[in-house]
Amino acid sequence: MEEIQAAKAEARETVAKAREALSEAEITGKTKTIENRLFEFANFLESNIVMMYMAGPSHVASRDMVKKCYEFNKIVVLPAFDANHFKMTLMKVDNLDTDLVTGPRGILEPNPRRCKVVPIDCIDIAIIPGVALDEKGGRVGSGQGYYDRFIPKLPITTRKVALALEAQIIPQAPMESHDKHVDIIITENRVIYKI
Repeated sequence: MEEIQAAKAEARETVAKAREALSEAEITGKTKTIENRLFEFANFLESNIVMMYMAGPSHVASRDMVKKCYEFNKIVVLPAFDANHFKMTLMKVDNLDTDLVTGPRGILEPNPRRCKVVPIDCIDIAIIPGVALDEKGGRVGSGQGYYDRFIPKLPITTRKVALALEAQIIPQAPMESHDKHVDIIITENRVIYKI
């Protein structure tokens, strides 16, 4: 187990260095291409209720994508994090300017005073953040296990899609038995379907 934790830390470090080698303009351009691919993606277009995320420093920026979801008449759901119990609650967000607060992880999340809880079985497509991913859908997250506990609760019909720069794709993600895969990865170069 310690060996896998060390491998995950190494994967996070490798990806961080690869991202640091990119200029802000390169990252912005690649992110825009990923956004365009997402908004052309059939599973996304057919969905009504979309679970998105607000990006941390190691994730593909998502704020503009969340805004664009409203233009596509999607119901947007974002996770609120409970740091004491390491769980997430899904909440409908109608306005990014008024409905978000800084959460326990330092990332914007739904304000429970303004947003309503959405049952997990209502989610049509879940956009999952990742720090490092492999072509088989293996995923290394930030290390707290929120999404590993969350993914198995999603309905089997819900597409689990990760957004990643090609710089975040590694040969093999170190996985433990509790780690969960995503179905599809969208990068600036391709759409990778889990083999």
